[in-house]
Amino acid sequence: MKDSTVRRRRISNTEDTITAISTPFGESGIGIVRLSGKNSVSIADKIFKGDISPGKAESHKANYGKIFSADNGQIIDEVYLTVFKAPKSYTKEDLVEISCHGSPFVLYRVLQEIIKSGARLANPGEFTLRAFLNGRIDLTQAEAVAEIIKAKTELSLKQGLKHLQGELSDKLNLIREELINILAELEARIDFPEDEIEEIDRSTVQKRMEKIESEIKSLIDTYEEGKILKEGLRLVIVGKTNVGKSSLLNAFLKEERAIVTPIPGTTRDAISEYTNFKGLPVRLTDTAGFRFSQDKIEIEGIKRTKIEINKADFILLVIDASTGVTEEDRELEKELSDFCHIIVINKVDLVSDEKVREIELSFLEKSKKIQKISALKGTGIEELKEKIADEVFFSKKGLDQEIIISNLRHKEALSKAVQSLSLAKESLMKNMSFEFVALDLRVALDAIGEIVGKVVTEDILNKIFSEFCIGK
Repeated sequence: MKDSTVRRRRISNTEDTITAISTPFGESGIGIVRLSGKNSVSIADKIFKGDISPGKAESHKANYGKIFSADNGQIIDEVYLTVFKAPKSYTKEDLVEISCHGSPFVLYRVLQEIIKSGARLANPGEFTLRAFLNGRIDLTQAEAVAEIIKAKTELSLKQGLKHLQGELSDKLNLIREELINILAELEARIDFPEDEIEEIDRSTVQKRMEKIESEIKSLIDTYEEGKILKEGLRLVIVGKTNVGKSSLLNAFLKEERAIVTPIPGTTRDAISEYTNFKGLPVRLTDTAGFRFSQDKIEIEGIKRTKIEINKADFILLVIDASTGVTEEDRELEKELSDFCHIIVINKVDLVSDEKVREIELSFLEKSKKIQKISALKGTGIEELKEKIADEVFFSKKGLDQEIIISNLRHKEALSKAVQSLSLAKESLMKNMSFEFVALDLRVALDAIGEIVGKVVTEDILNKIFSEFCIGK
């Protein structure tokens, strides 16, 4: 509770000039230290010497010079300094960026000089918070900045950019506008009941509410896909021992990540790696094989496999074509009936086409979810990747056309709006007073407003911006 109070106090203080290293920790060619606030330029004047002082520098133009210690005049680094004058900056405040040599020590020394000259260290996400508070971006766009920073593939980057460009905000603002219009019509009749205002057609208002409700539900329906784009698909490989699960993992990664031997039970613990299929971020997990065993380590491995299955978004059940379908395979398939999965027939290079066809026919009712491969030879792997991506994502939504939500906060607020709209419709159709209808409509309006930042509390701001890195 004490920490929360301190953070609120810090976050509300926008009069300070803040500073932070804005590039990742580690050695690099260039590293950037950033300042934002009313004293940014005067602080830069104290430590920078070049052909022109920061106070007289043209906005958005890089200037060569040196950073000096304010204590003893020692040169710390040769740099390029750029002034971004308010309001044409990321934060809409005076902002200075100093591009230094990318040594962590050099960057830290420059940061120290800036702090000694009057700035304070920024909190996580405080530059973006100021951009929001100063009206440069709304909350969904601020969250999009974090999405872009954490993007794992081209597709997740594309979604983050869509949100940053305001596509989701525009959609939500249209919904808000329509809600406000309906609310205004109802409140006019609440506030001026005796005036000659035309009577409202309740069924027409209901249809308008239903249209809004439908649009909101469509957004909610995109959440699972958006979450996968943002966080990656949890894809778990399961099967009996020695069916080629680890070989399949290696084939996906195109490297010898997992140890492969002919000895059953070689994989004792889950192994996870990130990759991507057709731009879809994927967290691959190879698991211990299922079989009856008295070996305590194997029993623990199987226990962990079950945990991974329960956390999975999608599962590959690997069958060994050379041994045919066994009762253990059938049992496993039955256990996975409630999970999204594809049956992968491996080692097809070791048996005849007729034998493979027999196995396929034995899963005839699931024929659209079968893929034949040879993990060892690398055949069928690309087709399997495409099938997974199609099954999980592309057959359901057109990424180029859809506005997708990927944030749980947005989903919860939209669900709250749908619930309130439902109550408002119910009151309307029961011929209840407009006061009751308006009450629920306001709740729906506020819920949408919370997403874009029209209605915001410090708790919401703290939650959102605490997830940012320092320097952004």
